[in-house]
Amino acid sequence: MIFTTTSSQNFSSEFEELLGRGKMDMAHVSTIVGGIIDEIKKDKNTALKSHIAKFDKWTPEDDADLKIDVTLMKNAYDALNKDLKAALHLAYDRIKVYHQKQKPKSWFDTEENGTILGQKVTAVDSAGLYIPGGKAAYPSSLLMNVIPAQVAGVEKIVVCTPTPDNEPNELLLAACHLCNVSEVYKVGGASAIAAMAYGTETIPKVDVITGPGNIFVATAKKMVFGDVNIDMIAGPSEIGILADESANSSHMAIDMLSQAEHDEMASSILITTSQKLADEVKIEIENWLLKLPREEIARKSIEERGAIIVAQSMEEAIRLMNLIAPEHLEVATNNPFELLPFIKHAGAIFLGHNTPEAIGDYVAGPNHTLPTGGTAKFYSPLGVENFMKKSSIISFSSKAINEIGEACAMIANTEGLTAHEQSVRVRLN
Repeated sequence: MIFTTTSSQNFSSEFEELLGRGKMDMAHVSTIVGGIIDEIKKDKNTALKSHIAKFDKWTPEDDADLKIDVTLMKNAYDALNKDLKAALHLAYDRIKVYHQKQKPKSWFDTEENGTILGQKVTAVDSAGLYIPGGKAAYPSSLLMNVIPAQVAGVEKIVVCTPTPDNEPNELLLAACHLCNVSEVYKVGGASAIAAMAYGTETIPKVDVITGPGNIFVATAKKMVFGDVNIDMIAGPSEIGILADESANSSHMAIDMLSQAEHDEMASSILITTSQKLADEVKIEIENWLLKLPREEIARKSIEERGAIIVAQSMEEAIRLMNLIAPEHLEVATNNPFELLPFIKHAGAIFLGHNTPEAIGDYVAGPNHTLPTGGTAKFYSPLGVENFMKKSSIISFSSKAINEIGEACAMIANTEGLTAHEQSVRVRLN
């Protein structure tokens, strides 16, 4: 773990290392992923079943075996512990309410000369949602992807998730039933992305693909972009924390580990103005690691990609964090809302000592599918707009085109586009 101060002689090189944390070496997997995509495009279900046998260690008996029976989803939901079912419903309701407030509206504006301009917002016809299922299964990711698609009004929703050894996660199945999702396929990795992008005999082609995944999934999404739309190219999970002397060192340590336990490539970065807090957090991290079932994963993440930095001022700390542009940013200070105007780049911002990042992963309401690796500088969280598109509306009256048509014809003539010019002039008095 990098443990340093901004006044350290080696700080610049250490910080550059942090800024490069999200770099994924897609080049070394692109040939493999490209081959997988080509096979799916050519052989469809035959290739799909071959990939499942190779990567998920089971062989579908026939094409129908690729799809999860809705009865299994209902049975999983009915078998849920009462308290867990209530928690799932709480998460569903809060996520839905939040995303309903995001939905963009169509609008029209009428000018005095009869011109009507506007914007028509419509949902895409179909969406493919990728839900990871390798090192861990994420029913929460299903809620975070399905709900905004449903709020947007997407008619056809397709879900793909890997099922190693042909054993679907029961909580994921229950979440599918809660969300009223009926098309769920036991397909993972780049194969799933290719199947949703180009279609097979069983899995339909979609318009938009969303959802997180490993480097193979990310590379596949990048390669199919253009044939379909995607939400973002997300890398390993990460957390940034801004803290002052008021922060609880034990809380900061376990918050850092909440990302480290995702996988070995996750990044956890604390920037604080307190040397005392930095020293205490370092100790607390070790204390917490010994208690974690996923200690091996979390330890490797913290040791190889974790950092604690002591800054000279909160202004300096914020400047550095804006350069990092973390996926999740906790602001654990006495005055978090006073700092908010100065925070420019972060996927989600958690303000105050009682707002751990984990609350946002499940029940807060905002989406947990977020930009990583510094891409929060130009990407936004997954939301309703990812499943919608806009059409411009234009209508001119005779009076309107006579008022501004000459200007249009003049510009067209200057560009040498005579047909453009004349298509306007023939309508002028």
